[in-house]
Amino acid sequence: MSAGPQTRRHYHSPIREERAARTRAAVLAAATRLFNERGWAASGMRDIAHAAGVAVETVYASFPSKAELLVTALEEALVGDSSPVPLTQRPEFAALGDGDRPARVAMAAALLTDVHKRTAALYLALRQAAPGNPHLAEHLILCDTRRRQNIERGLTFVKGAALTGEECDGLSAVLDVDVYQQLTAGCGWPPQRYASWAAGVIDKLLGY
Repeated sequence: MSAGPQTRRHYHSPIREERAARTRAAVLAAATRLFNERGWAASGMRDIAHAAGVAVETVYASFPSKAELLVTALEEALVGDSSPVPLTQRPEFAALGDGDRPARVAMAAALLTDVHKRTAALYLALRQAAPGNPHLAEHLILCDTRRRQNIERGLTFVKGAALTGEECDGLSAVLDVDVYQQLTAGCGWPPQRYASWAAGVIDKLLGY
């Protein structure tokens, strides 16, 4: 009697998985740093591998392309960690509806500043890369749409009522990451000064 087909057993190794997760995190951290410092074009996969202390093949084993590395770096920078929970579902976002108006405005400005600090240079890299990469071009559109939606939802908490179309348009424009870059990198403002300025803008542009 012939033996039936054998079922291949999958070997589960927590140690191997932990090592792979550490390697992936190291690669992503190196890529994030290089994208921030050098931009898109000057951050090659070999440069990232060298910065992470791994072989370039190891980088490709975790991320199939430089585009995927940039997308992942930007997504994690947006929320500040590797958790898949969106920004709008996090406690700091819900807290924008707590306290009196000055407190809500200050919290919104602080949250916005933190997000800009983590993502500004990565957004610049994305905009540099998008014209030559359809996948990144689509992701740029997604990011711009989501940014406007997040501002509208967050400031709706702050206002305690729905924003008008004019309020949403004006706040989305003036709180854009490009303005943050111009004021901080261009004019030399520290992030704390930007946060104070953003709070004043939010307070002035929100209706009563």
